[in-house]
Amino acid sequence: MKFVQLRAIEKEDLDFLYQIENDRQYWNYSNRLEYYSKTLLKTFLEIQQQDIYKTRQKRFVITSDENTKCGFVDLFEFEPKHQRASVGIILKEEFRLKGIGYRALSLLEEYAEDTLNLHQVYANIASENIASIKLFEKSNYKRISIKKDWNFYNNKFHDELLYQKLFLVTKP
Repeated sequence: MKFVQLRAIEKEDLDFLYQIENDRQYWNYSNRLEYYSKTLLKTFLEIQQQDIYKTRQKRFVITSDENTKCGFVDLFEFEPKHQRASVGIILKEEFRLKGIGYRALSLLEEYAEDTLNLHQVYANIASENIASIKLFEKSNYKRISIKKDWNFYNNKFHDELLYQKLFLVTKP
């Protein structure tokens, strides 16, 4: 892909959001147990139009060359006092391993650092999610801890890894 951008999530993204959020293959990584209704997701879209300082989260649509929707990237658990937020990213299968996730994560970090003045971002990643681990390590996140037996799915406990990236330049 030559061009990757982030844009605000819109009402027109409801069907795409519904498709991604209700794909059960991702539920283990998002601690989900049930499907989202379109009504609930419509409410979520309305909330996303509000200020991040009020909602403590912001989701962006990742688009490629032809304005194709590739996935989502999020800031959540936003803590302005402590200048940190958690990061989440999901790409549809056909857009993986093409540099899109790396570029989207870089754009999100620019927004986090330059616009929100964050000092750090972090991600919780399932230990078996190798693709995500590679993405965050390529993006210079450091693994800082292992949460042993943190999540239970597929009839067993799984470790979760905590990755963190500190922004070196702090603004006065």
